[in-house]
Amino acid sequence: MTGLDPLRLTARDAKRLLVDGEISSAELAKVYLDQIAAVESKVRAYILVTTDNIAKYSTKVDREMQAMRGPLAGLPIAVKDNMVTEGVTTTAASRILANYQPVYTATAVRQVWEGHVVMLGKTNLDEFAMGSSTENSAFQVTANPWDLSTVPGGSSGGSAAAVAAGEALWALGSDTGGSIRQPASLCGIVGMKPTYGAVSRYGLIAFASSLDQIGPLTRSVYDCALLLQHIVGHDPRDATSVELPEPVALPSAERLDGLRVGVPAEYLAAGIEPGVRARFDETLARIEDLGGTCVEISLPHTEYALPAYYIIAPAEASANLARFDGVRYGYRCADPEDLTDLYERTRGDGFGAEVKRRIMIGTYALSAGYYDAYYGRAQKVRTLVRRDFEAAFAGVDLIASPTSPTVAFRAGSRTDDPLAMYMSDVCTIPANLAGLPAISIPCGLSDGLPVGFQLIGPAFSENRILDAAHALEGAIGFDTAPPFADSRPAEAGGLGATRPAEEGQS
Repeated sequence: MTGLDPLRLTARDAKRLLVDGEISSAELAKVYLDQIAAVESKVRAYILVTTDNIAKYSTKVDREMQAMRGPLAGLPIAVKDNMVTEGVTTTAASRILANYQPVYTATAVRQVWEGHVVMLGKTNLDEFAMGSSTENSAFQVTANPWDLSTVPGGSSGGSAAAVAAGEALWALGSDTGGSIRQPASLCGIVGMKPTYGAVSRYGLIAFASSLDQIGPLTRSVYDCALLLQHIVGHDPRDATSVELPEPVALPSAERLDGLRVGVPAEYLAAGIEPGVRARFDETLARIEDLGGTCVEISLPHTEYALPAYYIIAPAEASANLARFDGVRYGYRCADPEDLTDLYERTRGDGFGAEVKRRIMIGTYALSAGYYDAYYGRAQKVRTLVRRDFEAAFAGVDLIASPTSPTVAFRAGSRTDDPLAMYMSDVCTIPANLAGLPAISIPCGLSDGLPVGFQLIGPAFSENRILDAAHALEGAIGFDTAPPFADSRPAEAGGLGATRPAEEGQS
């Protein structure tokens, strides 16, 4: 079958084509391989494309399709390269793991593999997931398909860009302070961070263990729920993982009757660009049109969430990254004079600037004489942030905010200003500190670039969030296909294809 548009094809539609016999798994995989061949030199979303495995496994799925009737069988997926994959190089976008081949597979990845997906490859990220632009990778800088001069967000920028550019049907990412939702916002797709513990972290290369969470990046809310169904659940290998109180349901809601949505004034005072604010206000109006109610609320400790995060996360990172010492695995410097020289040169050569910065901040915050003043106080602030949410959810069902205060910014514009870069996550970090589920859906354009709308819910309210997001998505009608050109003609559905202007988009 020809003529499939990878820029608009959803997993739901692709599965229907497979079940109806209109396309084979091998043919579907080739659609994405062709798209990768056409645009990857511009987008640079992948660290590794597993071409041989794609051909081998898609053929196996086709041969055994009768035995592989699951909802994921035959669907191609991309995986962020901080989730270990047995026999497939996993780098965390760091020189220190440039040649690391794991001997086991992350639970979330194994669960989708067991659903007989076809893995397209491993996507680029900020080194060890530390960043908001995917410019901190040791290997390449990923571009945003909506404007190649801008960043795709981070740290899951490779996964988000791959989906947005039609190089993947959907992808797995990880979210520590907004690293799924912020790139989803900047790339005009859907991204969800589940409740902390809902998805096993076993096999996810740790950044900040009390904050990290794996989640889906997709082209639709329905696809997001479908992928989430297959990665949630308790894992005996991860003591922090839990079973959800109710199974993840595929969303079908078209109305929001009776839904109360809180709008925190503190989020709207966080340097929100005028165009982002305009699209946000329009989406609030759509909630009202669909039968919901929007009310102003206060989350009074929001202003302290960002500084608290940038103490807690680096402190946990400094402990987690101590294992990369040149002794057990990964890069090892040549001809060390002694053990101290081995440690210093291995870590000095292997880690990038942002990783070193965060290790140093975290080590300082945990050092004797400073622990209580910094790390201990940050944890108290975290408790206050969590209590703010608990108080708010006594009166509202969900909380809405812009996902990112800005649209995608130009590559290089914030690399010399870490504080400006850190502000990219000001709207997403509080949900991580409180361990709450949150989703970002595209809600329009500002200056020709996507704007994300974030919905946050109480712990384990994934179904409520997905239903609300699905209804809003239908009302907004956002076209997820970016307009940048490739070598194929626009009439063939390539990246140069034009699309009609949409209401509420500027």
